[in-house]
Amino acid sequence: MTPTVCRLVGAKANALKRPIKWYSIAEFYRYERAQKGRERAFFQYNCDIFGEPGPEAEIELIALLVQSIRAFGLGSDDFYVRLSDRNLWFYYLEAIGFGEVQTRGILGAIDKYEKMGADAFKGYEESFGVLTSRQKEQITAFLGVKSLPALELALSAFSGEKINSRLADWRKLLGGLSAMGLSDYIEVDFGVVRGLAYYTGFVFEAFDRKGELRAIAGGGRYDDLVQKLGGPPLPAVGFAIGDVTMGLLLEQRGLMPSFANLADVYVVIGEGGAERAAAFGDIHALRADGFRVDYPLKDLGFGKQFKAATEAGAKLALIYGGNELAKGVVKIRDLTARTEMEIPRDQVAAAVRDFFSAGAD
Repeated sequence: MTPTVCRLVGAKANALKRPIKWYSIAEFYRYERAQKGRERAFFQYNCDIFGEPGPEAEIELIALLVQSIRAFGLGSDDFYVRLSDRNLWFYYLEAIGFGEVQTRGILGAIDKYEKMGADAFKGYEESFGVLTSRQKEQITAFLGVKSLPALELALSAFSGEKINSRLADWRKLLGGLSAMGLSDYIEVDFGVVRGLAYYTGFVFEAFDRKGELRAIAGGGRYDDLVQKLGGPPLPAVGFAIGDVTMGLLLEQRGLMPSFANLADVYVVIGEGGAERAAAFGDIHALRADGFRVDYPLKDLGFGKQFKAATEAGAKLALIYGGNELAKGVVKIRDLTARTEMEIPRDQVAAAVRDFFSAGAD
């Protein structure tokens, strides 16, 4: 979705007040074999901020990411966000002697390192030559950085404005997330680089604490993409949460809500065209008011209809029989309390609203 949103925002960027905040929930498709946690059709929740170049945008979005997942009842014992930085990888690898093209190859290997271990570097070595033992040690040492103090120590041997400025951004980002009370959810982890080449700075992924699932969410900064796709220069950062892995995590934690297709009202109709015609007007009006109303599509005896009402989970039955029709009333039966009363035909909608309002209280 990111390139599409970049084209959309880029086309209107000059008319939009910045920062531009954008979100969407839509269905997506991928052309590959389905796997656990990765389906060919899925829904995704996307959030992006355009026009803010500093780590303030990352603070806002990572906080939103954590808050969004917490809204499902999950806590810091259930998930965490792994935070990394492609820019700092470039600066570090440059400082130890790698060029830009080589660095992109190294980042491609690091993206696979967690799954493949040292074998992840074979593709790089086939293209650029064998890494020395010293180079491997330096790369794996940086992969082992798991905190801001450790990061500062790892970079203490290197001086330069780019690295110093980037460390200041790290302090601001982690300080802001700490001030929001989110430190328990954040881990520094330079093993995360995100496979998409358009990412340009901070990148992050959310995972379950047990490590049994794919990433729940992922995102990062992509400052160059809007301009590359024809828009103006516009810094951007965003994330996405997919429904498949999120659903698996909720199932594992017993937090997946149970969905029940229950009726609020069941309309019991006598065997006659007049009774059905009288009921239909009230059925339509109640549905327009937001009530879930069910009724028999063909004539049935009252006994079968009350059984159907119970099976439908209805709390209230409206009875349109010949006697009721002759008196100009409708009989309302509370299926839980097993009480009933008659009301004038023109007061049905009000009586149903009052019944459910009283139940809500």
